[in-house]
Amino acid sequence: MNRQAVILAGGMGTRLGSLTESIPKPVLPVGGEPFINYLIWNLARHGITDIIVSSGYQHAQMVFVMETHPVPGVEVRFVQEATPLGTGGGLRNCLSLLEEQFFVLNGDSIFELNYLDLAMRASTGAAIGLREVEDTARYGRVDVATGLVTSFREKGDSGPGFINSGIYCLSRGIVEEMPEGECSLERDVFPRLVAENRLAAGFYSGFFIDIGIPEDFERAQTEVPAWKRKGALFLDRDGVLNINYGYVHSWEKWTWCAGAKEAIKFVNDNGLLVILVTNQSGIGRGYYDTETFNTLMCRVQEDLAEIGAHMDGIYHCPHHPEAGIGRYKQACDCRKPGPGMLMQALSEWDIDLERSLMIGDSPKDIEAGERAGVTDTCLFDPEKMNLLECIRGSATILGLAVVPGE
Repeated sequence: MNRQAVILAGGMGTRLGSLTESIPKPVLPVGGEPFINYLIWNLARHGITDIIVSSGYQHAQMVFVMETHPVPGVEVRFVQEATPLGTGGGLRNCLSLLEEQFFVLNGDSIFELNYLDLAMRASTGAAIGLREVEDTARYGRVDVATGLVTSFREKGDSGPGFINSGIYCLSRGIVEEMPEGECSLERDVFPRLVAENRLAAGFYSGFFIDIGIPEDFERAQTEVPAWKRKGALFLDRDGVLNINYGYVHSWEKWTWCAGAKEAIKFVNDNGLLVILVTNQSGIGRGYYDTETFNTLMCRVQEDLAEIGAHMDGIYHCPHHPEAGIGRYKQACDCRKPGPGMLMQALSEWDIDLERSLMIGDSPKDIEAGERAGVTDTCLFDPEKMNLLECIRGSATILGLAVVPGE
């Protein structure tokens, strides 16, 4: 299932002065890329590939920059405001394109959170991502009880607390209730949802930056590319994620190993990549085909999404040098202990190997990780280990920290 997001990008960015005279703020260059591309990249790795951009100021330039700097694997559509409509009005202007559930985020800021975790909380029709700060005075405080927002306080209340991160998960019905024309999500829509006990909350503490002022825009030039460079958890499949019954290729034969789903969720919540690298000689032997493998892995991703988790990349090798049939009978670099699958992942993701870990149930997995340059590895025994406990034991290697709960 392709999930959907609306990026609100209609503002004029006047605080940036001459920088935004001819270029809309969300597509200003940061680290050699339009800033908005970092948002889209982060959405896409969560499986959110249907992107709607609500724009107004310098609309044609917005479209030109984004179409000449596409992000692979996503569909981007544009909806233009004829006049400024505010955050709510800009969203209401996209109504004809909206799915039943979608994410909303601002086009001039990045906040690291687990989007699928936020979606889990939106059973009321709306959920807001909250960011923990040491002093809420300059932002305004958000109060929460039993998982629901109870009030939005004005700026001025000092002390630690939670603030609005600008990221939401909403249902189409919420937008249908909104009036046409100018409207603010923050001032007009959310207070009503609070009064009706319909605005849920999720708590997150990841990287944050807003490029709205020159000092922060300059800071973004180094901090945003550094944020995108992530540590990765490389995982074998059979015997690590699922019980290895031999050539597992159907959901009916899939049984999760203890702690596997929770381990993936834990890594997701901490903002690192989860990369699957699996030998699948069952394809080469003719026991099942690539489509069957892909169908199973889609079902696995769906099951993970039910707890707010996902794998960022899935790589498989169908070859076997002796038992393969036809074109699949070959010695290759991608079959572990060869490092080929990991090297492909390294070419497609900006991975910090010093904050990465390879876990497998065979010495071949460990050798593949070492040959790819992964500095830390773990030989896993599903009968003796729980994968979540194994990951927590490697927290120092990965730089992990527990995300604050409610």
